[in-house]
Amino acid sequence: MFYESPVESLYIHVPFCAHKCEYCAFFSQLPNGETVNRYVNALVRELELVAHDLKPRTIFFGGGTPSLLTLKQWETLLTAMERLNLLGAQEWTVECNPATVSADKAKLLRSFGVNRISMGVQSLDENLLDRLGRIHSREMVFKSYETLRTAGFENINLDLMFAIPGQTMEIWRETMREAMALGSEHLSCYEVIYEEDTPLFYQLKAGKFSVDEGLACDMYEELRAFSASQGFHQYEIANFARHNAPTVSEIPTYACRHNVNYWRGGQFYGLGPSASEYVRGIRAKNWSNTIMYCEQLEKGSRATESKEELAPLARASEIAAFGLRMNAGWPFEEFKTRTGYDLRLDWSAEMENLVKLDYGRNNGERFHLTSTGIRYADWAAEQFLKV
Repeated sequence: MFYESPVESLYIHVPFCAHKCEYCAFFSQLPNGETVNRYVNALVRELELVAHDLKPRTIFFGGGTPSLLTLKQWETLLTAMERLNLLGAQEWTVECNPATVSADKAKLLRSFGVNRISMGVQSLDENLLDRLGRIHSREMVFKSYETLRTAGFENINLDLMFAIPGQTMEIWRETMREAMALGSEHLSCYEVIYEEDTPLFYQLKAGKFSVDEGLACDMYEELRAFSASQGFHQYEIANFARHNAPTVSEIPTYACRHNVNYWRGGQFYGLGPSASEYVRGIRAKNWSNTIMYCEQLEKGSRATESKEELAPLARASEIAAFGLRMNAGWPFEEFKTRTGYDLRLDWSAEMENLVKLDYGRNNGERFHLTSTGIRYADWAAEQFLKV
């Protein structure tokens, strides 16, 4: 696949966190004033290098904790983006920690066009917040949410986690009830994953707690049922959004369009340390080292660690697998248009097997996972991968 028009999606990684959470395997580090300023200047340089090929419809600042940047650092970034004609995205998300939201910062972000906030709540139980190593309290969640609404944000996502060690079904139900009562437009809800080289992984290996797969499954089903009863539409394994039209749509009104682009195999630029991108058939990744990232940009080049061009069938199989994460699955004609391959021909055996397991449905126009299949979507997606 080749693209002639500018790239329409931009991801920016902010690698700084006030504290490394117990479960986190993303690249992040504690902030140092000099290093953060150096990073901001390097990021401006990287924006300058790619701006000619960008016309963002979606922007996503992830991390790390983007809201950890100071007002002055945000002003530097935002004014640079304005100078480079990178404002005006239809959807512009910034991830925030409830402990690092301020009225001035929220007002500044909104004034430059940021229109979506993703707030890392994870839990509303104080003991579980401590268990996860979070720096915020439940009270900060409610206060920050109000601050964001006051600043004019009409599209807020709340991140929640379930199957946390020590979390009971009663605690999970109460967290869902309180979170959904806030009235946010979107929910992202993830089961705890025990990534290697994280404190939770080592605690699990040391036998300090055990994993109850049955409870995790029950919590997920409670999530799906309760979110639906509160007006949320599930459109991906872990994502639920409100829809403000009378008829149900494959993609709800408040779905995260940036992430939908990933799941549909779209191209995107990735800036910042450790960021990945997919542009014109080339997948690339920046160094997961902030100092090395800054040094390369200061020399005038991007801090690219690796590049690869996938064979067409391998890339198509990735797109097929990612698309199955969405409840809508893959319309056959849309997949063929995007990849040049036909699911009905090249993945007929895989689809048939999933149908036999009651994990998938083929209605003649599209293939999608069933309610049961969605729970095991990662395994189902693996069946579609071809080398």
